[in-house]
Amino acid sequence: MPFIDHFSDLEDPRVQENITHDLLDILFLVIAGILSGAEGWSDIKDFGDKKLTWLRQYREFEHGIPADDTIARIISRLNPDKLIECFIDWANAVRIQNGKDILSIDGKTLRRSFQTGDRKSALHMISVWSDANQMVLGQFKSKGKKNEINTVMDLLDLIDVKDSIVTLDAMGSQSKIAAKIIKQGADYVLPLKDNQKSLYQEAKAYFHKLERDDFRDYAVERYDETEPGHGRIEVRHYTQVKITDWVKKAEKFKGAKTLIKVIRERHIDGKVSIEEQIYISSCELNCKQAANAIRRHWGVENKVHWRMDVVFREDDSRIRRDDGAQNMASLRRFVMNLAGLNNRKMSMRRKLKNCGWDDQFREELLFA
Repeated sequence: MPFIDHFSDLEDPRVQENITHDLLDILFLVIAGILSGAEGWSDIKDFGDKKLTWLRQYREFEHGIPADDTIARIISRLNPDKLIECFIDWANAVRIQNGKDILSIDGKTLRRSFQTGDRKSALHMISVWSDANQMVLGQFKSKGKKNEINTVMDLLDLIDVKDSIVTLDAMGSQSKIAAKIIKQGADYVLPLKDNQKSLYQEAKAYFHKLERDDFRDYAVERYDETEPGHGRIEVRHYTQVKITDWVKKAEKFKGAKTLIKVIRERHIDGKVSIEEQIYISSCELNCKQAANAIRRHWGVENKVHWRMDVVFREDDSRIRRDDGAQNMASLRRFVMNLAGLNNRKMSMRRKLKNCGWDDQFREELLFA
């Protein structure tokens, strides 16, 4: 089992004299259980009881399946930082570097992970999504949305972002994050809003000046795209220009080379709504590439957060003991990667259902 090798360095939190069930047996049980649709400790216990013969093809399970409370206690006491290291180690081993990948970074709050009476204690996780590999490269705990910036800085030290384009939401549009991305050998495309109010206003004025001059004597590229679907048509107009001395506030963003203006037209039932957004980027003029990076950023929302909520029902999980919520969040994303790496033309939900029904299909996703 190649993936189990990457978790073999995990330290067992139990006193050695009291160990009955092997740690890697339990970890394999939990991963296989989640892959088969298990949502909580009792589900994992039930899966193990019903699939013990199958499980023993790969691990000993000398003393059978532990009680659900035992599973909960062990997983909840694992060192979450070490578990993340193992996750990243595995992701780096299977990740294929081919061309300029787009790495999207975004946060998600696990709604029911708060301690009783303290909703502010809900777990907030930052994930890194690789568009080229369609997988989560790592995920990290943040002490609430207000601490996302420091978490992103730590994350950029751990994930190999070299030769990639890194995208974040407006909260991540910080000069120190831009500098860190450049230092790590990557590029960035970051949205400008009121958190960078002076630069945002200056960029808007700059585009107004260029449009007034009809972009004469300015380096500019344009790209348009139309996307129908879900009862609406969305037309996007991209304009990318080189930054000049006219945009003085851009100097604090290390490596900044261009600005991108996006106008989105949404046509629904004969009505049109228009939205405008400006981005700052360290990439050279290549408007189609910039447009792709901006659009692909939402992969972390649509393919990670949405799947966690709808397929894995993460927001309904009441796991709260010790580091249980964080560790299970990591294992869910690991399982999502396993399922996503399988190239069968099936939805994520359908894959999990088939894993619950079909031992052979489960093996295909676990060991491919």
